[in-house]
Amino acid sequence: MIEDVYSGWIVGYSIDSRMKSRLAVEAPENAVAMRGDVADCVVHSDRGFQFRSRKMLRALSRHRLVGSMGRVGSSGDNAVMESFFALLQKNPPILDHPEQLRIAIVASIERTYHRRRRQARLGRSRPIEFETIMNTTVALAA
Repeated sequence: MIEDVYSGWIVGYSIDSRMKSRLAVEAPENAVAMRGDVADCVVHSDRGFQFRSRKMLRALSRHRLVGSMGRVGSSGDNAVMESFFALLQKNPPILDHPEQLRIAIVASIERTYHRRRRQARLGRSRPIEFETIMNTTVALAA
């Protein structure tokens, strides 16, 4: 998952039952598809093998993204995403099939996290409100 830390918006994610480097690469690819030019943006991750893979390094380079990794044993380096994952785990749905879990996670991101959950760091705004306000401000300034 890739979160725009400025607005709190999850801009790229990829979900599968197995963690592979391809899965890690799809998240920034989705973020680029959503945001467009992302050159010089920082992609922070933990030190998992998939984030150190050649595929991931090539994807970062292709989009001119800057890779950043947390220190070993320091979850605080990645606190924003750790907090997001904690929210997902608070009320786990009871499901019969892995596809149902994928759908529940996407719904949690798109319906709840982006549109309903107020964030203190955004002045108690929801990410969708914050992005709308900021995009309107930028458009008026241009």
